[in-house]
Amino acid sequence: MNKPIGYWTKRLDAALETHLDRTLARLKLSRRQWQALNVLAETALSPGDLDGVLSPFWGDDTRRRESELAALVGRGMIIMVDDRISLSELGHAKQAEAQRLVEDSRRELSMGSASTSTPWPSACWNA
Repeated sequence: MNKPIGYWTKRLDAALETHLDRTLARLKLSRRQWQALNVLAETALSPGDLDGVLSPFWGDDTRRRESELAALVGRGMIIMVDDRISLSELGHAKQAEAQRLVEDSRRELSMGSASTSTPWPSACWNA
């Protein structure tokens, strides 16, 4: 247990990311897909504008970006309307459902009662 604060910060960050990934997996969404749905819930965007908004999160990996967006298209969650990418009705519904799950998860974490396979916060403390 005698480790520097940076070690514990990194462990906590990893545990939080794992918890978010598990939450989104309940809806069969990746974090990148969830980010795209959140952005598009606000407004329809041209492909270039969507790339610009998401690039801080997605980086320069164009194949991964195309794969993630293609998965959303394939599941009927995003559509093209007048040369802009938009959420379909299903996309709006899935984004709202994901938002509820993520908010519930955040609330549980802040209260220390998240139900994970490893009790919180020991998921990050057990080194």
